Amino acid sequence: MSFTPETIAAVDAAITSRRSIRAFLPTPVARETIEQILTVAARAPSGTNTQPWKVTVLTGDAKARLSAAIQAAYDDPVQRAAHSEEYAYYPTEWQSPYIDRRRKVGWDLYGLLGIAKTDKARMHAQHGRNYDFFGAPVGLIFTIDRVMQQGSWLDYGMFLQNIMVAARARGLDTCPQAAFTQWHRIIATQLQLPDAEMVVCGMSLGHADPAAVENTLVTDREPVAGFTRFLT
Repeated sequence: MSFTPETIAAVDAAITSRRSIRAFLPTPVARETIEQILTVAARAPSGTNTQPWKVTVLTGDAKARLSAAIQAAYDDPVQRAAHSEEYAYYPTEWQSPYIDRRRKVGWDLYGLLGIAKTDKARMHAQHGRNYDFFGAPVGLIFTIDRVMQQGSWLDYGMFLQNIMVAARARGLDTCPQAAFTQWHRIIATQLQLPDAEMVVCGMSLGHADPAAVENTLVTDREPVAGFTRFLT
């Protein structure tokens, strides 16, 4: 199959316009559209076609119940201390350039929102917006069978990227959220997940709020020369 320059431009635009959106409009997203996105995303490659992804789509009351349960625990210091991630998403010891990039995106976001470095209450509130899926009408929770190993998590990343790109192609936006992993026990209870399933992450899906200042954040990317070697 060959692609025209217009097709190439459309694919590139769907990829490069993807951003982590942190404020959504309440505009509903049709179930048919969600199913289309997931159907496209399921074409992601996976080792020997194992297709390790499992998705729970949350809207309406179901989404509200999960958000309320997590928010209550998040706002209670005692409960918050009792919950921890099941897997390490970030390194235990940070080093440059990764810590520098992490700090920059954090302070860039807080700068847009007018949150000072000493304003712990507003930082707490902003982080807590994760658990309302940033106001998006659709929340996605991704799980994987515990029997699957590291290779399947690589496959899972490609599936998640496909969802985000397919959403952009339909004029929708997303925010992938590792913030949900701390609350895997609450999620498992609320969604009645089997013990064999492990929470991978969450994701917000909907229409970006064009008036929200946090949605103007565009993160930096290294040029190709910064992460690539060409050997001949």
